[in-house]
Amino acid sequence: MSTLLQALWPLFALIVGGYALRSRDFPSEAFWPGAERLNYFLLFPALLFNSLATAPLINPALPRLAAAVMLGLGLAWIALLVARRLRGWSAARFGSITQGVLRFNTYLGLAAIGSLMGKEGLALAALMLALMIPVVNVMSIWALTAERGVSVRGLLLPMLKNPLILACIAGVLFNLSGLGLPGGSDRLLGLLAAASLPLGLLCVGAALKPQELSGEVPALGWNCLIRLIAMPLLAWGVARLLHLPPLESGLLVVFFALPTAPTAYVLARQLGGDSHLMAGIITLQTLLAAASLPLVMALL
Repeated sequence: MSTLLQALWPLFALIVGGYALRSRDFPSEAFWPGAERLNYFLLFPALLFNSLATAPLINPALPRLAAAVMLGLGLAWIALLVARRLRGWSAARFGSITQGVLRFNTYLGLAAIGSLMGKEGLALAALMLALMIPVVNVMSIWALTAERGVSVRGLLLPMLKNPLILACIAGVLFNLSGLGLPGGSDRLLGLLAAASLPLGLLCVGAALKPQELSGEVPALGWNCLIRLIAMPLLAWGVARLLHLPPLESGLLVVFFALPTAPTAYVLARQLGGDSHLMAGIITLQTLLAAASLPLVMALL
């Protein structure tokens, strides 16, 4: 447990630091949206591209991870659809709840895996992201637009504009080309990637909105319970069912135990979701993950 805490507490310290800096208006209110855009459109895609461009794609773990990811997300998706029918949620509410259950904070996930599992874990994590990001985005968009109906174009267009998905596709294609990363480009990408995770965690903290926690206490509570406890338990069960090795089981559990992504708020705003509920879910899950993530990893 002490090893886990030593690996994870610096990550949450950066999140707290980001919140403290923004609450004190440092360096300025205008800094944080620009920093988030820089990370989302340049630094984090560079990290994903670099990881996938150099990862061993002919990897016996990939089919196992793909099966585990699809089974875990599929079971969670079916449960959400059943719950929506029973509770009669609107698309706005269902979309925010779905994002709270299915989406994950990629900054925190890769930082945690890098601390706990090293380069081998990061390479496999990049492959998992290439599988999970498109699937979770499709589910989230469909959930937010369920009442209005959504075309294939309406599902694909936001994905084709997503820099993280584009970076994953480009990294895989570049890897398959066999060109490598010549002329110091690997060093350039490495420098960009190194800046991504600390800046991303600071931005996660800066985006926290404690004032949004009022008025939805029951919904926030059970959504956090499902995302931070039930989802990693589901991942553990899937890993046992498929007989995944320890490293792959740990990866799956980590990604299913992460708090939801801060960008879920942006998507909820763009597609008419319940943004107040979404902001509360993001804030409370991120705060509670400081306790739940080390606990889940220690137990499972």
